[in-house]
This record gives sequence, structure tokens and C-alpha cells, in this order.
Amino acid sequence: MLLTMTKKSTKAPAKKTAAKAPAQEEAKPSRNAGKEGGSGKVAKTQLVEMVADKANLTKKQSEEAVSAMLGVIVDAIKGGQSVGLPGLGTLSVKQTAARTGVRPGTSERIQIPAGKKVAFKVASTLKSSLGVTDDAAAE
Repeated sequence: MLLTMTKKSTKAPAKKTAAKAPAQEEAKPSRNAGKEGGSGKVAKTQLVEMVADKANLTKKQSEEAVSAMLGVIVDAIKGGQSVGLPGLGTLSVKQTAARTGVRPGTSERIQIPAGKKVAFKVASTLKSSLGVTDDAAAE
């Protein structure tokens, strides 16, 4: 006679919960809900939804269009080109010079090598519509 032994689980059995009916589910507030003036970050999914609504496209078509546009912008910037976005501003690549910096924790002087950074210059039409002056932008 052959006996087999099995190991019993020490975990408690999972409790079964009743699924909420769709009518009972509460709407989850968005991350930006409750913030004045719509401040906060617009995520790519939200951007896709807005483009779909404005351009009368499906979400899939809108997602493809937004992804393609962002891809073209990134490729142009990587290639060292400036990208003008009418009514918004211009993205460009700027060279940074080598400089001496200070390490915050130890106050040690360090050499920071030359490099590149992405710069954004806001369009004058957008600046004026927001009420931004050049003096306020410099501060």
C-alpha cells in the first residue's frame, strides 16, 4: 500500500466578495480634480482624449497621431534641430559650457563637463495671453 502525503497550505482561505454592480460604482476623481484653474499636469492619455474630442477622431486614431507627433519632435531634437510649435513656442538644443560646481553635501568643488540641454522659448502670443512679462519670466 502506497501512501502519499500532501502539504497543507498555511494561508487562510480567500474571502469571496460580492462584485459591485456598475450602477453602484462611484466615479473616481481625476488626479487634477479640485485644483484651481486646471493646474496640474496633463498626462498623455488625457491629451489623447482631448485631441480625439477636438479633431473628431477615435481614441485609437488620436493616440497614433499624438505618438507620431511626439516621436517626430523627439527625433528632430535628437538631431539637433529646433522645433517650432505655433502659438506655443520653440524647442531647441543648447550647448552648455564646462563649468565648476559645488557638491551640495561636502561643498567640494567639482568640474562639470560641457554638454547639451533642451531649451524652450515661449511664443510671444502665449506669453501675452497669460499676462507674463519678460521681467516676471526673468525672476
